[in-house]
Amino acid sequence: MAPTHEHPQVHGHGHGHGHGDGHGHANGHGHSHRVSADADRGKLAIALALIVAFMAVEVTAGVLAGSLALLSDAAHMLTDATAIGLSLVAIRLAQRPASGAMTFGLKRTEILSAQFNGATLLVLGLLIVYEGVRRLISPPAVAGTAILVVALAGIVVNLAATRTLAKANRQAMNVEGAYQHLLTDLIAFIVTAIAGAVILTTGLRRADGIASLIIAAVMLRAAYELLKASGRVFLEAAPRGVDPDAIGRALVSEPGVREVHDLHVWEITSGFPALSAHVLVGAESNCHAARRCLEALLHDRFRIEHTTLQVDHEGGDLLDIELPGRKADR
Repeated sequence: MAPTHEHPQVHGHGHGHGHGDGHGHANGHGHSHRVSADADRGKLAIALALIVAFMAVEVTAGVLAGSLALLSDAAHMLTDATAIGLSLVAIRLAQRPASGAMTFGLKRTEILSAQFNGATLLVLGLLIVYEGVRRLISPPAVAGTAILVVALAGIVVNLAATRTLAKANRQAMNVEGAYQHLLTDLIAFIVTAIAGAVILTTGLRRADGIASLIIAAVMLRAAYELLKASGRVFLEAAPRGVDPDAIGRALVSEPGVREVHDLHVWEITSGFPALSAHVLVGAESNCHAARRCLEALLHDRFRIEHTTLQVDHEGGDLLDIELPGRKADR
């Protein structure tokens, strides 16, 4: 049989005959995706306190100054606070052990959190685009001094919050989602400060609407990245930077391996890739030794620790399993 690594090849019959590792092998380790969870919670809590305190100030200033840019920032800070709060909850839930039907625990709650963050950024960005265009057409009077002062203060607060969260474990998608919220808010404050300075020096009231549209563009870009990344996890795509075909070629090139098929690589949650495959080895090969070598290869070369490899000898008969609602072939 010529070596192949068909990826993926779905069969209607189960592969599990009496010899070899007919039921596969789950190789689980400590999983580094849980590293520094307590430290992350502390950093998130500090960022949350800074954001909530300043948000109250900004809402008041935005209403008094009549500035959409400030109110846009305040609305974004509300989503920041929500995102950070969800991240804190997600970290706690993700640490719960697996039980009952939740065989992986609640690890994907952080992906749900990231997707919610992306969705809120998307909706808010679209709302700000609508209002910003309306203000470009009919610009209202705004207080440039208040806009500039509050925006400069916001830059300081968001710099502190962003620097704090930058030190957290941003491999976790929910932490990265909260960080993106803060980063876009920092950019928004910088743009708002520029708008305030322009209004003060030139009297151009449309600068507030223009600043709002720039803020919205930054928010929509961040929303796209978060939704795309979390969507890949929910659709069980291979982790970013992992090439399933390269993995298949590496596995089938190992001594004694004749064929690799039903190869699947996906991500349970951020930093937790998983792999399953059916491997055929030569009749003279040791299935258990082959499995251990392949697991070592996957760990060392591709950094995949959670593997399920079903290793069988080539030429064996497949076990014919009758699926519900379908008669087995006779």
